[in-house]
Amino acid sequence: MDRPLVEDIRDRLDEFTATERKAAHALLANYPMLGLGTVAQFAQAANVSSPSILRFVARLGFPSFSDFQDRLRKELESQLNSPLARSSQLADSDVGDPLVSALVDNVRETFAHLPKGELEGLTKLLADDRKNLYLIGGRFTDSLARYMAAHLRIVRSNVHHVSGQQANWQDLLVSIGPKDAVLVFDIRRYQTELINFADAAAERGATLALITDSWVSPIARTASYVLPARVAVNTAWDSSLALMAIAEVLIARVTRFNPERSRARMQVLEDLRSNRTTRPDIEGQDYDL
Repeated sequence: MDRPLVEDIRDRLDEFTATERKAAHALLANYPMLGLGTVAQFAQAANVSSPSILRFVARLGFPSFSDFQDRLRKELESQLNSPLARSSQLADSDVGDPLVSALVDNVRETFAHLPKGELEGLTKLLADDRKNLYLIGGRFTDSLARYMAAHLRIVRSNVHHVSGQQANWQDLLVSIGPKDAVLVFDIRRYQTELINFADAAAERGATLALITDSWVSPIARTASYVLPARVAVNTAWDSSLALMAIAEVLIARVTRFNPERSRARMQVLEDLRSNRTTRPDIEGQDYDL
């Protein structure tokens, strides 16, 4: 299959007419499910006419609305594929070198199609220490949320990693409100618990940001910022390399956003460490701005 249609739509937003952009934004906010209903339902959700939806679909290169829906169904099937299903599609040949190439391509393609405005806006949000910042991930992405929180905690205050039992997440929601921000990592197969947490945080007024895959988690419908990454490779498992690359870029951008604050906090941390009787090496910390 070609690259996900959602990437093509994002890349071409500036080419669309005003009504086509309304259709595009509506679809992106509920991708791909909105496109799988009727033309009339799509038009109502986008607040445009049915002919406008058909013109939008034609602009995307589909001869008919049914062809457009066939493409969405194939992408949805790809979203829902389990590792076992993907493993049955693999060749028996050595995947070592091709895998490395696919990983590099994922990072390159991710940043080639990353919405620059979204990246800049999310950087400003993450750098604003007037907001409590909560980071949360799923089964395979929670380690990315923890990693990112550990770094951001050094250069700004009020950073929290949401961890532990899911039943305890609701306790945090009591404290989350309009002055807060929530960054979620969520990739296929999207986790209901994460979606529910994100929806609840948005309902309480928090600014929501999402780092996801090319097919886009349903959390996008309530997120103010969405950064999609390429995760598919020629193995049974999705890759987190491009997700990690986005996290690394955001960490660096937030650090540089307020360099004086970053240096001051790093200096305090170094002073605290130097006062210890035994000063262990801190793995992975390099404060060169």
